[in-house]
Amino acid sequence: MKLHELAPSPGSNRPKRRVGRGTGGKGGKTAGRGTKGQKARNNIKPGFEGGQLPLTQRIPKLRGFANPFRVEYNVVNLDVLDELGLDEVTPESLEAGGIVHHKGLVKILGRGELHRAVRVSAHGFSRSAVAAIEAAGGSVTVVPPPYGDRRPPAKGNALANR
Repeated sequence: MKLHELAPSPGSNRPKRRVGRGTGGKGGKTAGRGTKGQKARNNIKPGFEGGQLPLTQRIPKLRGFANPFRVEYNVVNLDVLDELGLDEVTPESLEAGGIVHHKGLVKILGRGELHRAVRVSAHGFSRSAVAAIEAAGGSVTVVPPPYGDRRPPAKGNALANR
């Protein structure tokens, strides 16, 4: 037997029935789909879930939100303060030196070393920055934000119940 002589057994492969080709044979008119109804038609849209609210409508569309009470700081490290060479550092002097943007609050962080006594005024300090400034003989002053505290009072706070 050779490859070109291979063939299926007679009668084992039957041709596919061609339905919907007129009333002359089997499968005319409704073509084996019954009468009426969704399955008798050929127009179910992709994503259609039978009248149930589709997944594309059920999932949320907006991603995240912007917290109106977020407090964002311009950060300045100790090594930058050391390079400035000023005896007194304030948010205004940092702005004049081009180190921070004129909008926003200033927070001093503890990266680097301070080699001389500096009086520092800012809106926030890290613990390591306070320790380093005071160890160098300087002083720390916390300045309140210019717009006050916009955050809502904490739950359980006396102000929250008013």
